[in-house]
Amino acid sequence: MDANGGIEIERKFDVDEQVLLPGLNDLPGVQAIAEPVTFTLEAVYFDTSDLILASAHITLRRRLGGDDAGWHLKLPLGATRRREIHVPFGRHAQADADAVPESLAQLVRVYVRDAELVPVARLHTVRVVHALIGAGGETLALLCDDRVRSERLVHEPASTAWREWEIELVDAPEDLLDAGQAVLASGGILVSRHASKLARALGDRFPAAPAQKRRRATPGGPARNVLLASLNEQIDVINQHDPLVRQHTAGSVHAMRVATRRLRSVLATYRSLVDPTVLQHLRTELGWLAAVLGGSRDEEVLQRRLAGLLDRESPTLLLGPIRERLQTHAQTDADTADHTLVAALDTYRYFRLLDALDALLATPPFTAVADQDARVVVPTLITKEWKKLRQAVRRAARAAPGSERDLALHAVRKRAKRLRYAAETALPLSPKRAARVSRFAQKLQTILGDQHDSVIAREHLLRGGAVDAYLHGENTFSYGRLHAHEQYQGAAAETRFWKSWRRRP
Repeated sequence: MDANGGIEIERKFDVDEQVLLPGLNDLPGVQAIAEPVTFTLEAVYFDTSDLILASAHITLRRRLGGDDAGWHLKLPLGATRRREIHVPFGRHAQADADAVPESLAQLVRVYVRDAELVPVARLHTVRVVHALIGAGGETLALLCDDRVRSERLVHEPASTAWREWEIELVDAPEDLLDAGQAVLASGGILVSRHASKLARALGDRFPAAPAQKRRRATPGGPARNVLLASLNEQIDVINQHDPLVRQHTAGSVHAMRVATRRLRSVLATYRSLVDPTVLQHLRTELGWLAAVLGGSRDEEVLQRRLAGLLDRESPTLLLGPIRERLQTHAQTDADTADHTLVAALDTYRYFRLLDALDALLATPPFTAVADQDARVVVPTLITKEWKKLRQAVRRAARAAPGSERDLALHAVRKRAKRLRYAAETALPLSPKRAARVSRFAQKLQTILGDQHDSVIAREHLLRGGAVDAYLHGENTFSYGRLHAHEQYQGAAAETRFWKSWRRRP
C-alpha cells in the first residue's frame, strides 16, 4: 500500500500451535501455492492514552521488516474491509521513531483532537507467507501464518503470545475468502474472536463497542428522535469529511460546510427541545466553523463563476490582462481562505466543538417538549419556519433596489434554507408533505443563491478588477461589460424568485 491508500480485505483465524496448514489448491481459481516466504516483523502501535483510535477500530502502527516497512494507518470500511494507508520510512527512520508522520496524524485528528499519540503496544511477529497463485500466474491472495508475541504498554503492562492465520485478498473476488473460510471451518478452524492483533494485545483493556444509542424518527415517537436522527447524520458527515478537507479533496469543504449549517439550522428550529444555554453555545461555535468553511468554499465558487464569464466572452472584447488580474486576485484570496481553514481545524476551539457535539449525542440536554409526540411538535416547528420565511419575503419586497434589496434577498435565502432543512427532518413523519415543502424551499434557495453569487461576482469585478486595473493605467472596458452581464443575471434571478414565490404550495 502507498500513501494514497488501498483497500484491505482479509479474515483472521485462531489456530493452535500444532495445527498444520490445510490444502488450499482446491479453492476457486487457485492453481498453485507458492513456496513459503518468512518475515520477521516488529510493530509498535500508537493511540491516545485512553485508546480513542481503538474505540473507533482504527489502527496506527510503525512496522519494521517485511516488504512494506513504514507507517500504516487502517481505517474501517465495514466488517471485513479497511482502507490501509502506507507511508514508507524516510532516511532518518530511527531518529523520528515515535513521531507519527503528519500526513497520517491529520487523518485521525478528528478522533484524537489535541490528545498526544503514544505507543500502546509492541508486537513481534514471525510471519510465513503462502501466496495463492491463479491460472495466469497472478497472486490471488496471501495466507499468512503468524506467530505473535505482544506487549501491552499502557494500563498495567502485560504480555501474551498466540498463533493466527490470515487470508488477505490481492487479486481475487471476495468469494475466495468465503471458500477459504469454509475449508478451514471443515477442519475446526474458526474466524478469530478478536477484531485485530492490537485488540488481542490490549486484552481486557481493548475498548468495548459503544452501546448503539441511535434513534429513528417514526410517527408516534417522541420529537427527540427526529432531532437526534438529524444530529447523528450531520455529525457523521463532519467526522467523515474532516480528514478529506485536510487533504484538499474536491467537494469535501462543501460537504462539511453544508453539514455544519444543517446542524446550526436544525438546532435553531428545534430550540424548544434543548437546554438554551447549551443550544446558544453550540450555535455560536457552529456559526464560527461554518464561516471558516464558507470562506474557502465561496472563493472556490467565485473562481468558477469568473472563469465561466471570461470563457463565454469574445476574445476581442477582453482588453488588457483581465484574465490574469482576476485569476491572480481570486487565487490569492482562495489560498488565504484555505490556509485559514486548515489552521482552524487544528485549534483548541474546533476540538472543543467536536467534544461538545459528542456530548450532545451522548447525553442530550432535552427539555420536556422533546418527549412530546413528534406528529404534534414537528409540524408546529415547521409552520413557524414558514411564517419567518414569509416575513423575510415581505421585508425584501419593501426594500429599496440595490444593496438594500440584495441583503434582504440574501436573508430570504437563509430562511428558505432553514425551512428546507426543517422539512427534511420531517420526511419520516409525513413523506409527501415534507418533500413538497423541501423541494419548494430548495428551489428558492437555488434561485437566490444564483442572485447572491452575482452580487459577489460584481463586487469582485469592481474591487478586485476594475479599480486595480484603473490604478495601473489599464483599459477597464471589459470589466464594465462583465459587471453589466452579472447585473443582468442578478436581475433575472430576482425575477425568477418572485415568479416562484407566487406559485408557493
